[in-house]
Amino acid sequence: MKTATSNTKAALLLLGASLDVLHQESREWLENIAFWKDETKFFANLLNKDENKTSEYSEMLKNLDKIHENLFDYLEDDIKQHERFLSRLLKGQKGLSDGDYREKHRSLGERMDLFTNNFREFKKMVFGYVKKF
Repeated sequence: MKTATSNTKAALLLLGASLDVLHQESREWLENIAFWKDETKFFANLLNKDENKTSEYSEMLKNLDKIHENLFDYLEDDIKQHERFLSRLLKGQKGLSDGDYREKHRSLGERMDLFTNNFREFKKMVFGYVKKF
């Protein structure tokens, strides 16, 4: 079912979905990222409470750091930059292309899908680890 959703969104990009639809999707991505930020704080607190600092624990923290780096430093900033590009495009700034915006949007969508899947796997790891204790 997830594939059908991704294919539908990709089809919309190819069919020329309105820029409003693409803008709304970008806003949804930012909302998801805000939620994930809260989740990672919760996981960090949960893992820090563990008295048994095993190698598995260290690996969890490394993965959490990687998530922070990707989430906070790159993905969110790229989406915000993408939104600024849309604003300039809508104002008619010369040298900007609707096609370039759509291509960047498609690329960001792929990154969001990848990150979502990776984050789900990380959450499974955290839950599995916590269940052991």
